[in-house]
Amino acid sequence: MTLIVGLGNPTDKYKLNRHNVGFMVIDKLIDDLNPQNITKSTFKGALYKSGSLLLLKPLTFMNLSGESVLAVSRYYKTSRIIVIHDELDIELGRIKLKHGGSSGGHNGLKSIDALVGNGYDRVRIGISRPPQGRDVIKHVLSDFSKEELPCVEKVVAKAAQIAQELAKTDIKTIQNKYPAKMNYCT
Repeated sequence: MTLIVGLGNPTDKYKLNRHNVGFMVIDKLIDDLNPQNITKSTFKGALYKSGSLLLLKPLTFMNLSGESVLAVSRYYKTSRIIVIHDELDIELGRIKLKHGGSSGGHNGLKSIDALVGNGYDRVRIGISRPPQGRDVIKHVLSDFSKEELPCVEKVVAKAAQIAQELAKTDIKTIQNKYPAKMNYCT
């Protein structure tokens, strides 16, 4: 089983936040795959199954995402984990793939790293850094602007496609197919 995790915060308050782009991709996968809902309270998240794929939206809030990932990965003895998350250091419109590495200060990744280790694949979705002088936390917890939403929709669709393909093959193959220099909004 492959576990695909989208990071975000629960409730409608955060639905269009930059920090919730991982949830947006899982929602797109749910729309595309029509998976079975297999959510249990012990998973601390919304969990869906489609064939050998598990789709997870941790409902613990970002900083405790690892609790949900650990519960699901242990229960299903997953062979692989793919985490989809926002990335400040990548411009909006770009997607970068990575295996392992540091959390880069991302609290959701820190939580996962602490509980399950960092040996998972990442689909990193660019949200761009805030303008000079704007607080980073306020930026990631702000909604995408009306002007950005068409781009976000394209990136979310592409990230969902990439995640499905990544689940079937190795990360190097997918990195070559979808190079980091690609901007899906231009």
